[in-house]
Amino acid sequence: MTGEHVLFIPGVLMVGMFLGFILGTRAARNQFELAQKRAAERETAREARKAKAVMAKTKPEDDP
Repeated sequence: MTGEHVLFIPGVLMVGMFLGFILGTRAARNQFELAQKRAAERETAREARKAKAVMAKTKPEDDP
């Protein structure tokens, strides 16, 4: 084993760890934002269903 391997192998490992950390952080952030967006959409849909149900209960019957 030459002296170059002593520097090259740890260097490649460090670069790989750095890139993995950066890409992993970005993926985790995107996943978190997507989960928040879905939760907000679910809450909006829940409120719309609730409002629709209230309107259906308070709507007067149209009997001719």
